[in-house]
Amino acid sequence: MEKFKGKIAVLIPCYNESKTIEKVIKDYKKVLPEADIYVYDNNSTDGTDEIAKGAGAIVRYEYRQGKGNVIRTMFREIDADCYLMIDGDDTYPAENAREMCELVLNGKADMVIGDRLSSTYFKENKRPFHNFGNRIVRWLINTLFNNNIKDIMTGYRAFSYEFVKGFPVLSKGFEIETEMTIHAVDKNFKLIELPVSYRDRPEGSVSKLNTYSDGFKVLKTIGSLFKEYKPQMFFNICAFISLLVGIIIGIPAYVGYFKTGLVLKFPSLIVSCFAIMISLLFFVTGLILQVIAKKQKQNYELYLNLLNKINDKK
Repeated sequence: MEKFKGKIAVLIPCYNESKTIEKVIKDYKKVLPEADIYVYDNNSTDGTDEIAKGAGAIVRYEYRQGKGNVIRTMFREIDADCYLMIDGDDTYPAENAREMCELVLNGKADMVIGDRLSSTYFKENKRPFHNFGNRIVRWLINTLFNNNIKDIMTGYRAFSYEFVKGFPVLSKGFEIETEMTIHAVDKNFKLIELPVSYRDRPEGSVSKLNTYSDGFKVLKTIGSLFKEYKPQMFFNICAFISLLVGIIIGIPAYVGYFKTGLVLKFPSLIVSCFAIMISLLFFVTGLILQVIAKKQKQNYELYLNLLNKINDKK
């Protein structure tokens, strides 16, 4: 079987996946026999870690609960030329793994996104609100960040060394995939989407994703990252809303003044002036933060250059 030039690390964050983890490890060992397979156990209580060890995986532990915390530790501790991240629930068949890794190792992509939504996801996934949530998140990110990514929240991805070591993980939970996607788009990394088949969890395996609470966290993450990565657009929207409110509230006072020459509604006029002033502050804030964001992008590019030099010396 052909081996790729470069070290491959398969990363599997796990929490109570005893029913599926052995099969997942064996499937990926079969298609990527040269890869190191790491299972990071996140406080499992069903013996996931022992099953993973028995299947031949390198097992490590992350005691802070949450997928984001696990991935932060994985990215810090493991050095490789290509990182393949999968879930331990046997929802992603291994047939696409080699192609995804090859795209990274050949320098064609910094992140390969395993696109479930263009394949079997909507047929296989039996949770309708998950399907609706995926569509909402996809529309929001593509609209706000001017992209056309088909699957924002997939857990099946391959990464380059530069992306992994340069990605500042801030999320603690399932919103991590959204954060990865926005970071890659904003920092102009090379992205390739590869349609992959998806199958629902086998019977007895339970999803750890809470549709409502985790969905809210994802939406909150999108709003926060939109403010941080595109501050001028964010604060311009706030400025426009504030200006509109000020004009609407002030209309009666202005109409009365033009008719009589007197200000008959001082409270409305005062609130209107405050809203217009706040609108101006939002606008100026956006300008200032946009300059800072641009400077941070410049510094990040210099950091990536340094990271490449360090990696070349290894």
